[in-house]
Amino acid sequence: MTDPRLQALQQAVPELRLTTEAAELEHYGRDWTRRWTPAPLAIALPATVEEVQAIVRWANENGVAVVPSGGRTGLSGGAVAANGELVLSLERMNKVLAFDAVDRTLTVQPGMALEAVHNVAREHGLVYPVDFAARGSCSIGGNIATNAGGIRVIRYGNTREWIAGLKLVTGTGELLDLNRGLIKNSSGYDLRQLVIGSEGTLGVVVEATLRLTDPPPPTNVMLLALPSFEVLMRVFAEFRARLQLEAFEFFTERALEHVLAHGAQPPFAEVHPYYVVTEFAIGDEAKETAAMAAFEACLEQGWVSDGVISQSDAQAAQLWRLREGITEALARYKPYKNDVSVRISAMPAFLAETQALLGDAYPDFEVVWFGHIGDGNLHINVLKPDGLDDAEFVRQCEHVTKLLAASLRRHGGSISAEHGIGLVKKPYLDSTRGAAEIVVMRGIKRVLDPNGLMNPGKLFDPD
Repeated sequence: MTDPRLQALQQAVPELRLTTEAAELEHYGRDWTRRWTPAPLAIALPATVEEVQAIVRWANENGVAVVPSGGRTGLSGGAVAANGELVLSLERMNKVLAFDAVDRTLTVQPGMALEAVHNVAREHGLVYPVDFAARGSCSIGGNIATNAGGIRVIRYGNTREWIAGLKLVTGTGELLDLNRGLIKNSSGYDLRQLVIGSEGTLGVVVEATLRLTDPPPPTNVMLLALPSFEVLMRVFAEFRARLQLEAFEFFTERALEHVLAHGAQPPFAEVHPYYVVTEFAIGDEAKETAAMAAFEACLEQGWVSDGVISQSDAQAAQLWRLREGITEALARYKPYKNDVSVRISAMPAFLAETQALLGDAYPDFEVVWFGHIGDGNLHINVLKPDGLDDAEFVRQCEHVTKLLAASLRRHGGSISAEHGIGLVKKPYLDSTRGAAEIVVMRGIKRVLDPNGLMNPGKLFDPD
């Protein structure tokens, strides 16, 4: 380690794990986008809050940019280090710090995996209800940085609803203790909520106090086959009116094809153009009857062509795999991803407009749709054809994203529902945020990160 700046850091923090090995630089310097060549200065893996503070202070003294890093499962380039930044990985800070049975809170370090949080909560007879397919590899710190949503937002909301408090090391190395787990706190600005979704641009989350809740009632899972895209919102309205929905997810026949090729079992003898997997509360005969009534009503209207209801936990998991396995099944194609949202009431008009836009714009590309229809969130994956140059593929996709951003502006939507802005969506931030809002955002960053060293170039370019 010949760089004098790194030598100074190692001397200042003797116990810090610091590496410049080529394989580690590549591993920690990128996220799931794979669009940028990782080129970090080094990887720092602190084990304590004090080490994080020391790293940030060293960064300010030496003018080195810092990229906070969790599980790096992000899809917007938010954890990419491609310009000589120091990657500050929180993976060693992965412990449970406290459980409070009265407040029903769990305090953890940011590097703890979401699935591990689920397991600890379950041991105490409670649940942390935020959930999505990357649960085994994503981290709580990364979830907070992007205000992650997932498959149960319709029932429980996003990450921000479940953060009772957090500690933040700012861009100057100061430690802020935000909200302290309070349920009611009207003493000024809620800086905790400001940090959630800030993508590491304001500082490093070093501790989080999570709210837990009662386990959900018994649930069942139903897979529905739909004859057309146009009936999707009608099916959602029918099921929402009759049932307590835990999740309502849709995907296309093309998405299913890829998951089946990845090892899943076909759910029906016939192929259908669209599918919905929905989970809903049961527990008594009336609720089970309501579920069948919702299905039969949709069948009679011609909104549903076929369906299957799980008869066991194993079958429920198989049905969920058809939805949760999509991202992994598509990974080898290096898909260009759009993660967008509109109000549920605006969804029918937006769906119609977007389907037409993408049909015209991508006649030669395979487009795979899926998403959280119950909370207005769509994932649009454009697959790169074999033989097409990566840069040309991205160029064509970005042209269409400009059109999509304009559509979102007309419908009052967002260019990023749950993956953050990062590098990928930075050019389209103004489709979601007004000019005055962006000025305020820049001002907030200057206060907490006056030297502009925390994840620079993400969200917006430096001043």
